[in-house]
Amino acid sequence: MSKRPIMTTVAALLMAAASLTAAAPAGATPVSGRPLTDARIAVHFDLDAGQMPENVALLPDGTADVTFAGARQVARIDRHGATRVLATLPAPADEGAGAPVLGFPLTTGIVRTADGTVYVLYATGTADLTGLWRMRPGQAPQRIAALPADGLPNGLAVDERSRQFYITDSVLGTVWTVPLTGGTPTAWSTAPELASTGFLGANGAKVHDGALWVSNLDRGTLLRIPVLPGNRAGEPQVKASGLVGIDDFTFTGRGDQVIAAINGTNQVVRIRPDGTSTTLLDATDGLQGPTSIALRGDEMYVFSAAYTSTDPNLLRARLHSHR
Repeated sequence: MSKRPIMTTVAALLMAAASLTAAAPAGATPVSGRPLTDARIAVHFDLDAGQMPENVALLPDGTADVTFAGARQVARIDRHGATRVLATLPAPADEGAGAPVLGFPLTTGIVRTADGTVYVLYATGTADLTGLWRMRPGQAPQRIAALPADGLPNGLAVDERSRQFYITDSVLGTVWTVPLTGGTPTAWSTAPELASTGFLGANGAKVHDGALWVSNLDRGTLLRIPVLPGNRAGEPQVKASGLVGIDDFTFTGRGDQVIAAINGTNQVVRIRPDGTSTTLLDATDGLQGPTSIALRGDEMYVFSAAYTSTDPNLLRARLHSHR
């Protein structure tokens, strides 16, 4: 079945959200002089098959595990661009079921732990399937934590030292924690800064330097939430703003410097610790609704889900941090 009706519905929502801001992130400097070389589309995906790459977990050798949102799949993409489906999550019994706001079942956040286990989030709008799923080699996917069916679990981060997952819910404006072994989720933070303004709120999530960092798509903010003793949530700190449409992000390894995907305006930006940003890539490079980013040394992987266009793809480039 073609996924283009899904794309059309989501595109309309994203374009409405993007219309709330200017054509470029506020405060972003132009693309000229950007610290990138060799930017190119490395892989094109099949939109009709639902291959909309939503999120990525990068393996040490440069292989990428990705969630294909519209296909309910987890796939592995090798360094040569070959794609192999690792698992397809079960479809809801009700063919009309779908995640809130978006209206279809989708795989979202993904992480890979040191032992090679892959964990993914699945949002279906149904109580029997929505939640955190574990994938071990040679075993069928297993749900290890149920999450509210009226929410949209989206960003997934793991702290293996504290043995905790952190899960953002873009509809309920909540960060959940779940033990590494699975179990009952706990609402870790419901701060107002996580809420949406009508579409999607808390989105990407990363553990970094004693804090959970979270993007808010609607509000265009990047938040730092300190992790306090006893795994309590501190007060959110706005580290960057004016980035409406911000999706997932990653750290460059240079302190608090961040690379972020700006979905609605087809951009990738570098955010400095002072909150200012520079545009690194845009639609002229082939971005079509970028959703997630990964770094391996100076190699940058940018995944476009093409929610707002017709060409989901993987774009690769080299990032020169000294420029």
